[in-house]
Amino acid sequence: MSKKSRNLNNSRRDFIKKSALASTFFILPRHVLGGVNYVAPSDQLAIAGIGVGGKGRSDILNASVNGRERVVALCDVDPNGLHGVIESREKFPKAKFYEDFREMLDKHPEIDAVTISGPDHSHAPSAVYSMERNKHVYVQKPLTHNVREARLLTEMARERKIVSQMGNQGASNPSQLSVQKWINEGEIGEVSKVHVWTNRPVWPQGINMPKPDNSKLPNGLNWDLWLGPAPKTEYIPGMHPFDWRGWWAYGTGALGDMGCHIIDVPFKALGLKYPTDVECSVGSVFTKMWTPEYIPEGCPPSSSVTLHFDPTIKNKSKIEMVWTDGGIRPSHPDLIPPNEDLAGKGGYNGVMMIGEKGIITTDVYGMNPKMYKKGVPTVNGSIIDKSDEPEFGHARKWIDACKAGFNSKEHMSLTSSFDYSGPLTETVLMGNIAIRSYLLRKETSNGNMEFYARKKLLWDGDNMRITNMDDANQFVGRDYRPGWEI
Repeated sequence: MSKKSRNLNNSRRDFIKKSALASTFFILPRHVLGGVNYVAPSDQLAIAGIGVGGKGRSDILNASVNGRERVVALCDVDPNGLHGVIESREKFPKAKFYEDFREMLDKHPEIDAVTISGPDHSHAPSAVYSMERNKHVYVQKPLTHNVREARLLTEMARERKIVSQMGNQGASNPSQLSVQKWINEGEIGEVSKVHVWTNRPVWPQGINMPKPDNSKLPNGLNWDLWLGPAPKTEYIPGMHPFDWRGWWAYGTGALGDMGCHIIDVPFKALGLKYPTDVECSVGSVFTKMWTPEYIPEGCPPSSSVTLHFDPTIKNKSKIEMVWTDGGIRPSHPDLIPPNEDLAGKGGYNGVMMIGEKGIITTDVYGMNPKMYKKGVPTVNGSIIDKSDEPEFGHARKWIDACKAGFNSKEHMSLTSSFDYSGPLTETVLMGNIAIRSYLLRKETSNGNMEFYARKKLLWDGDNMRITNMDDANQFVGRDYRPGWEI
């Protein structure tokens, strides 16, 4: 063999050897390259969090799925907040940090999905700005501050093909499937009455608002951005990070805080949509004889709200739903043993659906479902899923649906996408229309004050309008500070 031929053969062998080595690298399993749970960057969602203290801390953490997804940006008006903001920043040190969500979204077009967890009054502006830029959204409960905003977000998500989820994690609790099964199989017959209740408020409520005082503004808090669409005012001590819940400019009271968790159970099981009417009464606070405090800017210390619903595909009779808060709860029906807690230990929060043949109860988030029937031992709901996944995988399932796409199987199986949670939120906020209308008053000819809207308010759900008390319609939406309109 000539020297030239030997050189050619050697070159060919070297080429084959190098090609084989190169091929070996290309066919290595992904878990060998990056560990068992390795996910290539191209397979990760780029996610961001708006409001990353308080509940927002767990929302962005759960959406990251233990680091499976890539958190690229965080936003909070309180950069040094001790209510979880610092912990979020330390958990995701590579994420860029912003105070203004608009700046964050404009500077990061690569963001695929956003968690939104600020105060109630900021939900809709953050969600609209995100969806306008085609970002998938996970929005804390209640979805919005008012009915108009809930309808806007619902329609916008559908039109823009946004994968959405509201943060009422109990909607993904598999224990709710027991309740739905009992209803679907007619175990308690047609349901005519539903009680839902909570021990909230557990924050200051039913009192006068603290006086504004800029000298007490926490270091670093961007108060103007915190106010967002609300009227301009100096810093109000204590409002941030939690006491805002008790004031209509920012929060939605006990009903807004817990309604989307608790009412979700009967709303889903009975196939409800818009109520036909709403009526309420509220607790009074007396600091002097015969004269209750008049605080229209604040939520009441307690309330009772009654809603009526037409028959549904799942329930052929009309339904009356009674909500109570402030620690007021229903009494024991005969079918429930007198020494047994209503719904859960202590009976602090709960659902009670009363049918022709029995009663179904659950605790908050659909926990501990039970069925009571005459002459039959109490039936406990099945524990279908014993997974330790945080919050029943509510945020993770949303992330999986974002990856699978709009109208995918994963998307359609979400338990609180806006097509469902929008009408649920509207129902919850209907109660607040009644509560706020309850305090409407005008001076009479003899100088007395008349509370003229303490009536049953008739609701046209399709058109979002009270039909028999026009003044109540001012609470269907809100006025926005210039620059924050949606």
